[in-house]
Amino acid sequence: MSGFFIGLMSGTSLDGVDAVLVDIAENGALSVRHEVSLPYDEALRADILSLQPSGPDELDRANRLANRLARLYARAAEALLASSPLPKARIRAIGCHGQTVRHAPHHGYTIQLCNLALLAELTGIDVIGDFRSRDIAAGGQGAPLVPAFHEAVFGHPGEARAILNLGGIANWSLLVPGKAPGGFDCGPANMLMDAWIHRHQGVEYDEDGAWAASGVVHEPLLARLLSDPFFRLSPPKSTGRELFDLPWLDTHLARLPAIAPVDVQATLCELTARSAAQALRDAAPQTRAVYLCGGGARNGHLRSRIAALLDNIAVATTDEIGMPAHQVEAAAFAWLAARCLERLPGNLPSVTGAAGPRVLGAIHPA
Repeated sequence: MSGFFIGLMSGTSLDGVDAVLVDIAENGALSVRHEVSLPYDEALRADILSLQPSGPDELDRANRLANRLARLYARAAEALLASSPLPKARIRAIGCHGQTVRHAPHHGYTIQLCNLALLAELTGIDVIGDFRSRDIAAGGQGAPLVPAFHEAVFGHPGEARAILNLGGIANWSLLVPGKAPGGFDCGPANMLMDAWIHRHQGVEYDEDGAWAASGVVHEPLLARLLSDPFFRLSPPKSTGRELFDLPWLDTHLARLPAIAPVDVQATLCELTARSAAQALRDAAPQTRAVYLCGGGARNGHLRSRIAALLDNIAVATTDEIGMPAHQVEAAAFAWLAARCLERLPGNLPSVTGAAGPRVLGAIHPA
């Protein structure tokens, strides 16, 4: 499965699209050659959020949005190629995650929007997308899909490691030598923190967690949030905006005396840290090293809280084991595209609960 691939990732944080150009060697070693990030504008972000609940004319709105996303993804791919001396003909495929607007494995479906055929038309490169549906068809959660990639690039024969992806949602990959990899969504990460600071300060995210760090954790609110049944579910499990959104938070806030917005932000950061730390202690107490990736790995306050709660475990970012934290998810979908072309399984039944290994993705030839 060697060659050059492009990976495109848009996460539930709704901050934009991350694109990477990766080189996969004959021995499976993967390196990122170039990267590009294109932000979502406010109108696009609002249109994505409007499709989260059911609403009028949603089929038309969803398909128009899929076309807009395809054009943005094409721009990202073109920017990557412009930054590289590599000719387009050398790119074997684009692996495109698309933008999740619904994740409902309990109803047998998940929706990641992108007009993949249009993306192939615009780029002139084979496109592979819709990675999650095949796992769900086999009875799995369709998420998280990154643990197989994490095992391939971060697994170590002599160390029990765990990778914590801090995107919109937080998810663990459990890499224990001699055992099948584990993994699961463990709760919200950036999604709630970003939404709350946007409501109160009009910015897209809490840079370095500075606002959260200036507040005080409200323990009664935190206890209410942690009482959600999701946190007590056993893996396999996955989640998204369908559960952890602002209305969910507002419902809990309405049952308490008024709390200063800055203290709510501090509490949301603590929610991510405590739910992740407790999940790791429950699922993989033998872990000796934790590596963070995703946008939340840049949040210094969140990193410090996770490290404090896992005080007997070394905590760092994936930068220290070979890949910058912000590149990991996009690279994972380039890797999954390569697996698809070679008809190799991309899921881990031990993670998603699927009936067995499955080849993931639908191919749209250029």
